[in-house]
Amino acid sequence: MDVRPGTVDPVVPVDADPPEPAADPVVPVDADPPEPTADPVPPAPAPRGYVFDNDSPHSARHHAGLEAALDPLTLGHLRDAGVSPGMRCLEIGAGAGSVARALLRLVSPGGTVTATDLKPGRIAPEPGLTVLAHDVVEDPLPGSGYDVVVARLVLQHLPERQAVLRRLADALAPGGLLQVDEFDAGHEPCLLAPSEDDARLYARFTDAKAALMRASGGDPTWGRRAAAALRDAGLTDLRIRPHVLLRAPGAPALGLQLHHLAQLAPRLLDTGFTRAELDRLEALMHDPGFAAATGVLYSVQGRRPARPEHPPAHRTTDSPEAT
Repeated sequence: MDVRPGTVDPVVPVDADPPEPAADPVVPVDADPPEPTADPVPPAPAPRGYVFDNDSPHSARHHAGLEAALDPLTLGHLRDAGVSPGMRCLEIGAGAGSVARALLRLVSPGGTVTATDLKPGRIAPEPGLTVLAHDVVEDPLPGSGYDVVVARLVLQHLPERQAVLRRLADALAPGGLLQVDEFDAGHEPCLLAPSEDDARLYARFTDAKAALMRASGGDPTWGRRAAAALRDAGLTDLRIRPHVLLRAPGAPALGLQLHHLAQLAPRLLDTGFTRAELDRLEALMHDPGFAAATGVLYSVQGRRPARPEHPPAHRTTDSPEAT
């Protein structure tokens, strides 16, 4: 039973007589038949895809935070994997294009990058960089035979993630590389706060953010399953690199959390937060006495076997230490 604040169930005395059943309405014999009622309006489908709009008023802050916090990791792993001039690359969910532009520099001269997004208007095309409006769930991929495919913070938002992942794997040339970077946001602990009430408020916020993502069809914990998903898509030579980032004033990863708070504010109000609590959350994250950790970012690479009958061995990590 859904009981909302301020409502109570009606009290019925134990010895009260049950109410008399309502009489059937009397319809005159010569009355006109009732007008047919309109077909019921079907419920609106559950929202599919991203809980964060790629083209909202807050997106510039979001993309700046992603670039500062995550580009060094994403691009460092691509360089380590041997991405080099002449390669043909695809990035899905390219956002504002920082990874696509940097990837173009890695594969130039002679290489090309295709960057796709539902709303790619923030990416300026340039020689060697093709920009496409593209729905990775509904639309065919723009070609195949890629040497490198990159998907960062995309698949965990899609209920169809495994089918999409298989299509990305199939779009690789033999020996080609797929890199998937995804968070496991199931645990984003507050490490320091001015008070216990502040720490509890922050925990409520991270729990609510994860719930909103699930309501949109996403899986905030999918990062921990990304390696198995690449294996199940037929990729081999797996490399897994886990990272935890600090969220504190001045840290790039904090900017991402502030963006989440700003963009989700209307929905957070609908889930029981007050405006005063949202204002306190913003002030808290700017407080020098605040620190939190991100969930684990899993950067996972896999390759399409060059010869399926002799696949390379799996490599689970590059070192025993996580960053």
